[in-house]
Amino acid sequence: MIQRVLTGITTTGTPHLGNYVGAIRPAIAASREPGVESFFFLADYHALIKCDEPARIERSRLEIAATWIAAGLDTERATFYRQSDIVEIPELTWLLTCVASKGLMNRAHAYKAAADANLAAGEDVDAGITMGLFSYPILMAADILMFNAHRVPVGRDQVQHIEMTRDLAQRFNHLFGQGRELFVLPEANVDERVAMLPGLDGRKMSKSYDNTVPLFEGGAKGLRDAIARVVTDSKLPGEPKDPDSAHLVSIFEAFADDAERAAFRAELTAGMGWGDAKAHVVKRIERDMGPMRARYAELMAHPERIEETLLEGARKARLVAAPFLAELRDAVGLRRMVAVAAPAAAAKAKLALPSFKQYREADGKFYFKLAAADGRVLLQSDAFESGREAGQCVARLKAEGIAAVPDAPVAHGVGVSAQDVADALTALAAQ
Repeated sequence: MIQRVLTGITTTGTPHLGNYVGAIRPAIAASREPGVESFFFLADYHALIKCDEPARIERSRLEIAATWIAAGLDTERATFYRQSDIVEIPELTWLLTCVASKGLMNRAHAYKAAADANLAAGEDVDAGITMGLFSYPILMAADILMFNAHRVPVGRDQVQHIEMTRDLAQRFNHLFGQGRELFVLPEANVDERVAMLPGLDGRKMSKSYDNTVPLFEGGAKGLRDAIARVVTDSKLPGEPKDPDSAHLVSIFEAFADDAERAAFRAELTAGMGWGDAKAHVVKRIERDMGPMRARYAELMAHPERIEETLLEGARKARLVAAPFLAELRDAVGLRRMVAVAAPAAAAKAKLALPSFKQYREADGKFYFKLAAADGRVLLQSDAFESGREAGQCVARLKAEGIAAVPDAPVAHGVGVSAQDVADALTALAAQ
């Protein structure tokens, strides 16, 4: 069975180590697994919730796209696109909004944090909170459910959003699925060792906290300068350090293998100074980041190549999204009118009956014919001198049915049996 993996990064700033370790690297690794179909995107609609600086969002989209490609994403194998290029995502967001309970949204971490901050400051609970922030989890759910992703690589702080996505998918399936599972229930894919990479101050590495370590910005010097600012305790060289309480160790272990982790911890316990430890961390990170940096610089110098890649990714993504959204529209009742009118037309055709048709020819004589519901001529009369005589013959046929046919001045149509005529006259008599 093909498994779909999906993840994205919000385009509000320069990529940092936390983005790489928590989302980019595990996603790229997952995309290389056999039997995996990958969808990776620039979450630029999400960026509008957090940032009102167009130039910053524009720059961030370029930097993050270049980072994904430089980090080894195979855009031939994976589908790599901008969220804003997939027109089906906003529509799916609305479909999900219509089944999302406000109570569920009230429990979202981002909204609760903003509301709590307002209360602590003596403000109205919803001061400054936009519907974008409040509905953020629904847009994220649409990103995931649009492509029915099975796995979503995220940091531990994003697990709640995956759980909310599952809730919305189950609700939609229950209301509109009619026994079908329209949406797959996604699973959060968290690397427990690096679920939430600490920043310079020990809090989660985040642009919001201004405590990030840049991936490529500033080159090797930028990396050294950032690591030099990582907060440590005041123990001097020669004094044993506690690896379990050092944020620097967590950063190192996000890049090191088991043997390197064990050796680093042993050196700290033996008294290695923090200056030497930070140099050790820089060297280990640079071993991975150095080769990527040159590729990143080349991509940044040719943004038109990135644009072509993203447009091709959007084309591939919409080949999946467009037909699926059509299915969802049908499920909720947003259907073409012809689909509603067709049963009525069929019923009308079913109720059609044979009929007698009287007419006058150019010779001045009067005639009639018995026509079947499908238009075939069942009986054709001889000529009558008056319309009244033709009408009397028709009345007799209607009243007496097939018994009157042998004595009537009529002939059977081509290929018409006596049973065909009998059935037609019986249907007329029952009218």
